Amino acid sequence: MIQRNSPCLLALLALFTTLFCVRADAAPAKCVTDCTPRIGIVSAFGEEADILIAQAGQKREYKINGNRFTTGTLRGNRVVIVLSGVSMINSTMVTQLLLDHFRIERLLMSGIAGGINPNHHVGDVMIPERWAMPLEVYWNHDSSLPAPCGEAGNVGCLGLKLASPEGRALPPFSLPSASTGLFMRENFVMTAGNAPRGEFRFDYEVDSAMLSVARSIQPALQRCGPKATKGATSEPDPKLCVTTQPRLVVGGRGVSGTAFLANPHYRSYLFEQLQAQTFEMETAALAHVAYANHVPYIAFRSLSDLAGAEEFNADVGALFASGLAEANASAVTLAFLDAWAKRLNKTGAVQ
Repeated sequence: MIQRNSPCLLALLALFTTLFCVRADAAPAKCVTDCTPRIGIVSAFGEEADILIAQAGQKREYKINGNRFTTGTLRGNRVVIVLSGVSMINSTMVTQLLLDHFRIERLLMSGIAGGINPNHHVGDVMIPERWAMPLEVYWNHDSSLPAPCGEAGNVGCLGLKLASPEGRALPPFSLPSASTGLFMRENFVMTAGNAPRGEFRFDYEVDSAMLSVARSIQPALQRCGPKATKGATSEPDPKLCVTTQPRLVVGGRGVSGTAFLANPHYRSYLFEQLQAQTFEMETAALAHVAYANHVPYIAFRSLSDLAGAEEFNADVGALFASGLAEANASAVTLAFLDAWAKRLNKTGAVQ
């Protein structure tokens, strides 16, 4: 029998207190599931995530709130791979789950997107240097600058700020027949560094070190997807090949929004006002979460079409039917991971 004041009983009580009692002012737990330093790879396209997972070694799968997270090693890097699903909300939720449950030192997002710049082609892979959310808007009654707080352009009394990336408020989106009164806004973001005031941001810059490595890679992008060739010796089916050799394009601004963009007028507006290169529905949300959590990020996007194009484009069908969309996107991701691992080995950094 253990005596009431024996050293053994006191030690057991101390252990119980350490394991099960949490101080009210204690910091929230970090890396709830796995604390190994990793690169978090968020894929918006299921087929590409499958390619990456298939190539990963030492795999272990976790199910968190219904989402599948796969840890492992990929091209010399410790990673965790997850599918976000379409939409800004899903991207936000999954990215924060990833950061809460794993020790993520860097974030990488990859998937497909619509083109904004008409000089690019189906199959090109874009690596923008910054991302924004142009569909965060103030919807005014006409094209005049909103003035709810008295001064034209001042919406501060509402806790808002109009977007002014070049030092001036951007003009509203207009249709050929009328103005919509839609003015872009900046996003409010709170971090440990800017609390309690927070700050407004329009652009979220990607990590400079990751961007530098991305500029150095030369992935083998294909014109015909893996399903274009039926046998080892057969020629690819031309109907399953895009007409222009895909290329890697680094730089410029990517944009994300809650709308599926199929409007050529809005596409032109984004290109003219923001010089946007690509539009999709996930990356800027991930960028916002990454910024709020002080985690460096970068994103790769394979162009599926010219957003809102009205004419039929056979390349779009070839991209998806042949598996070229996921093949080229994953090729860029893998080339980047190869180069990143070599950079870490060269500098002696720990990943």
